[in-house]
Amino acid sequence: MPPFDSRLGCSTISFRHQPLAEALATIAGLGFSEIDLGALPGVCDHVPYVLDMSAVENVARSVIASGLQVRSINGDIGDLNVPLADGPRARRRGHLDMLVALAVATDARALVLPCGAIDHTPVESLETDVARVADELASAAEVAASRGVHLWTESLHLHRLCWNLERAQLLTDRLPAGVGIVMDFSHVVASGGDPVEFVARFGPRIEHVHIRDAAPGNINLSVGRGTVDFGGGLKALADAGFAGHFSLELETRDISHDERPSAAAGAGHLISELI
Repeated sequence: MPPFDSRLGCSTISFRHQPLAEALATIAGLGFSEIDLGALPGVCDHVPYVLDMSAVENVARSVIASGLQVRSINGDIGDLNVPLADGPRARRRGHLDMLVALAVATDARALVLPCGAIDHTPVESLETDVARVADELASAAEVAASRGVHLWTESLHLHRLCWNLERAQLLTDRLPAGVGIVMDFSHVVASGGDPVEFVARFGPRIEHVHIRDAAPGNINLSVGRGTVDFGGGLKALADAGFAGHFSLELETRDISHDERPSAAAGAGHLISELI
């Protein structure tokens, strides 16, 4: 019998200090069968930011060799609320194309993109910026769908434009049905929100869930060391009919690298029981 619930995976961001092949081996060795693949510049270098077909093939080769399934690729193609001239826009589209190609090569279900720049202050106005993010996500969803890949967004992210429940609502109200929502417990709680309210607002749109503990203003805590009520939040998801998967995204800063495997295993057992 697998050690963890079959719907619970582990993000490679949890072991971002290791090279990709080593991180995959660590995750598989713990007993997980599924991953989210981190492709976030400055956060996780498992996928090169300068992404060409050679890099896509190299990353895909490592992932396939690990035997792990890929639920999503957590990527970034730039600040979606910042207007671009033709040259930068073409480069953004090229990066999107490569991330979608990587999703296809790794048989990932979805590509995840952010909800705006790492800045709470709009470039123009909140309404204009949120509308621009929604339009960019809608366009990216069409590109992804053309190759059989879903497009999701983490609609509430503590450090980005849409950083709280109200802004997540503004964004979600503008998103087409083809763009799914990723719920991250840590960002909801760190922003002062309630996971149960997040589910009440966005339940039918939630496609995937990130698991990490938090306290107000701090998203970098190990599971069990913050104030997140995982039991209440997971029950709300179940009551809302959520049938998607979960991923431990343990970008924690309260443990050493040597402690990460045991912390991931402990979190996996706890969350599996609650699921």
